[in-house]
Amino acid sequence: MFGFGKKMINLDEGGLRQRLLDAFAALECPQVCRDLTSHGIIGDLRGDKGKVVVGLVLPTPALTERERLEHDVTEAARAVLGDDIDVELEVTSEVRPAAAARGGPHDLPGVKNVVLVASGKGGVGKSTVASNLAVALAELGCAVGLLDADIYGPSLPTMFGIGAGMRPGTVPSKDPQKPLIEPLERYGVKLMSIGFLVDTTTPMVWRGPMIASAAMQLFKDVAWGELDYLIVDLPPGTGDVQLTIAQQVLVAGAVVVSTPQDVALADVVRAKVMFDRVSIPVLGIVENMSWFVCDNCNKRHEIFFHGGAKSAARNMGVPFLGEVPIEPGVVSGGDRGKPVVRDVPDSASAQAFFTIARATATAVAKLAFDQREAFAAPTVTITGGSIRGSGDKGAKKGGLPILG
Repeated sequence: MFGFGKKMINLDEGGLRQRLLDAFAALECPQVCRDLTSHGIIGDLRGDKGKVVVGLVLPTPALTERERLEHDVTEAARAVLGDDIDVELEVTSEVRPAAAARGGPHDLPGVKNVVLVASGKGGVGKSTVASNLAVALAELGCAVGLLDADIYGPSLPTMFGIGAGMRPGTVPSKDPQKPLIEPLERYGVKLMSIGFLVDTTTPMVWRGPMIASAAMQLFKDVAWGELDYLIVDLPPGTGDVQLTIAQQVLVAGAVVVSTPQDVALADVVRAKVMFDRVSIPVLGIVENMSWFVCDNCNKRHEIFFHGGAKSAARNMGVPFLGEVPIEPGVVSGGDRGKPVVRDVPDSASAQAFFTIARATATAVAKLAFDQREAFAAPTVTITGGSIRGSGDKGAKKGGLPILG
């Protein structure tokens, strides 16, 4: 139990360390990358008394199929070490920014990934999805913020039970004349909404540019701190706020919310086209209000049809992140300021949100790995008196390479 009498394992004897690394290189991180060794998923390797400790660095704490990865790494190590040596995993995580390699505007210090939650039309439950997505990610161990960018109709105060008397404070910034707003926090999520700053019973009679400017202040004038993910609940549609964010914030990707009926799905297509035009990847589609189970007959009823969003995702070539059923707890929890993933975590809808959270975080992780490889610095080789860079379509002899 305490390792008394057990032999200290030396990984540098007999090429043991390299054999382990070779075994890990043959594995994949589910839905993210192949070759755990070269992609940094395998961290520190060290020998101890009677065991080998393997550092496993997850690309996100909310990784889909995390248990499978841990099992595969353990079994690969055991295949190299044999039955006489135990294997112990030390699991940590390192969330990488998915959009940094693309370049562009970014002045949200500490925020690794901005994820937009959007819908082509109102009334599809976008704010419910955004709120539960944020809380689910926090429950899974991620550092999360949630920004309510719907200036006309902020819903975050209600959905998180933030009373009208609660107002955020300020913290000093680099500019002593311009302190930053300190976000409120609930359920492990940092929160910001225009509803924390104004009287929500008074309508915001503002023109589009004023609304867009206010939304950007909620991004940039807030002390978000260190976040793995900043979830942004966008207003419905494809207007000024969406365009301004796309132009001024480096966004990792977007989640599009729909209901199953055709009129909502038509708006999904428009939202997808909008994100394509501003070069924001669509991480996937969520089908909300997908089905309902009657308390009396215990039968599943598809009130608004079913599977339309999944079919639309397939037709558009984007992932389908999951479907959320209609449950009274989702609505009542939102009205009482208790998102269903905290209020009734074992419910079907809460489990659906956890699935969506894992799928979203994993999609962001895959983007981060793909972007890093796509934008990796080209190599330069010298052959036959000419200098050539990788991706160089026409190197000149004796000249500088044209680096792509």
